[in-house]
Amino acid sequence: MNIIDKIAQELNIKQSQVESTIKLIDEGNTIPFIARYRKEATGNLSDETLREFGERLTYLRNLEERKEEIIRLIDEQGKLTDELKESIEKAVILSELEDIYRPYKQKKRTRATIAKEKGLEPLANIIYLQIEKKDIYEIAKDFINPEKGVETIDEAIEGAKDIIAEVISDNADYRKKMKILCKREAVIITRANKEEKSPYEMYYEFAETIKTLPSHRILAINRGEKEDFLKVKIEKPDDKIIDFIKSDVIKDKKSQFASILNDCIEDAYKRLIEPSVDREIRTELTEMAEEKAIKVFGKNAKQLLLQAPIKNINVLGFDPAYRTGCKLAVIDSNGKLLDTATVYPTEPQNDVIGATKVIENFIEKYDINMIAIGNGTASRESEMFISSLINNNKKELYYAIVSEAGASVYSASKLATEEYPDINVSLRGAISIARRLQDPLAELVKIDPKAIGVGQYQHDVNQKKLSESLTGVVEDAVNSVGVDVNTATPSLLSYVSGINKTIAKNIVEYRDENGSLKQRKDLLKVPKLGKVAFEQCAGFLRIYGGKNPLEITGVHPESYEKTEKLLTKLGYSVDDLLKNEKLLQLREELKKVNIKQMSGELDIGELTLEDIIKELSKPGRDPREDMPKQILRSDVLKFEDLKEGMTLKGTVRNVTDFGAFVDIGVKHDGLVHISQLSNNFVKNPSEVVSVGDIVDVKVIGIDNEKQKVSLSMKDVKQANP
Repeated sequence: MNIIDKIAQELNIKQSQVESTIKLIDEGNTIPFIARYRKEATGNLSDETLREFGERLTYLRNLEERKEEIIRLIDEQGKLTDELKESIEKAVILSELEDIYRPYKQKKRTRATIAKEKGLEPLANIIYLQIEKKDIYEIAKDFINPEKGVETIDEAIEGAKDIIAEVISDNADYRKKMKILCKREAVIITRANKEEKSPYEMYYEFAETIKTLPSHRILAINRGEKEDFLKVKIEKPDDKIIDFIKSDVIKDKKSQFASILNDCIEDAYKRLIEPSVDREIRTELTEMAEEKAIKVFGKNAKQLLLQAPIKNINVLGFDPAYRTGCKLAVIDSNGKLLDTATVYPTEPQNDVIGATKVIENFIEKYDINMIAIGNGTASRESEMFISSLINNNKKELYYAIVSEAGASVYSASKLATEEYPDINVSLRGAISIARRLQDPLAELVKIDPKAIGVGQYQHDVNQKKLSESLTGVVEDAVNSVGVDVNTATPSLLSYVSGINKTIAKNIVEYRDENGSLKQRKDLLKVPKLGKVAFEQCAGFLRIYGGKNPLEITGVHPESYEKTEKLLTKLGYSVDDLLKNEKLLQLREELKKVNIKQMSGELDIGELTLEDIIKELSKPGRDPREDMPKQILRSDVLKFEDLKEGMTLKGTVRNVTDFGAFVDIGVKHDGLVHISQLSNNFVKNPSEVVSVGDIVDVKVIGIDNEKQKVSLSMKDVKQANP
């Protein structure tokens, strides 16, 4: 199998793109660096495509290594034929390869190996080949051997049947055919294992073909089975499978061997093939569902990380609670902690007057315009309290509901202890909530991505794969935004291309000892940050107020000289990037640039030149500014206020296989089922909505008992903000 051809075909890209990208990956370049600064080589492949590329490259290389190993192992047994070698080389997935290798694997003691030890393999071959004319019972007499434990003719034949059953079970073609039939016709059936209320009640009497079973149902069934609420079985087209094997094995249905072989086939299927294929099908279904869930989680996480920051305001973080009190944290516009307090406006104390006094004092003292309320326990009551306080305050005030998923994990972490050694653990959650509103990316990178609350069965999937995928997602998000090297935390820096946790820590220590970095070249003075790491990270790090205005942009140092030549040709200098009037004029000139002609004059790739022009047009621009803004509220909507047909504006909080959850300002997010996302057919909800989107929705169902709301985005008139 040619790996280059295979990847080119799968990703629908040119062979030259594959060759160049493999070379870049093998040289140790990171995905963000390749995606951003090697576009000519890759043909402008996106970071997402490059990550898929990397995964497939690793898989296919492992597959080729395993093929070589299997060929060697079979050859050492003296059983390698040209036909067998060809079938191994043609295998395209690991499970198919392992099925081919199965007959040659070193086996544990089985009924077949015991029968072979008794000297019954020649008898098994006579029966399996069906060419002997002599009566089988006469033949079997010669294999009676009491010393080896074969006392009778029947025992000899039974032992031979065990050997034949294993030969049939090990046949790769039979397994392949069975899997094809199962994927087309098999049905997964679930039944209640115990009659009690549970989240899995819809699966207590459930059946669906495996070819139509969506990934979220597979994971739900797996969880229900693991928690002992469900019994699961796969109903297969058994007769078709057995008939197929019989038609291949039995040469003459009227021969003396037909009845014996019938028994062997039935035994092989029920005892050996069916249980292992069932396991393989369940494993394949689970892996497919996990892959889908990981992709959904990754897409949601990226959108959450890239939510628009709210800049240049002081924020009051409000972490709701009942008995232990609501925690407050005042954060200035740069994310610095100014003050903390604990108030008790909720039950059991209900000290609304005392809490109001503390908060109004904070609002006046620190010029607060924005309150960030966590969405956890007591969030509903806290929102009502804050809404009432805002309505009674003369100042222009707003609040926003912020997901506090993972805030408690962060609060008790080593990182939080290092950041706030003198602040009580309980107050750190309020700090995190406030900072999440100010700069979601900088705050959320401090938390294990699995804990940020936008997944689908994230705790049920392969944790290693999930962790690898989410690390990639966070890297792509951080590098697409860029990082201020002089203010970033080690957590944020460690996700920058080419920078590991040790180097990130060294950058901060260097900053503390030597003051702010004045130019990107200063990074080379940081311990363990060599030329290779510098090449990978430099373009993603920003230096504001430094020596070179290009360093507030994503222009890589390798392109400085040509960028300056471009500016000179247009009659400008790098210093003009910091002068508003000159910058406005420069933007107009950049729009007129003939990319093809200029790339030839500067001897630079067209795609690289286009990126440089974008950076020069908006130096220092935060790409998250284009993302939907947080909905700011001043009044609260109660669940009881909801009426069917009501149109509201909401924020998409999570996207799953079956729809999207939208925050409409009541305690629980409403569900827009996939069938209600659009007037057109929707195959995948992420085609229509993303986490953080602001959408108009209509209330189409209210379940007062379960406090659930069903929403629709079909034919919705624009709602008031």
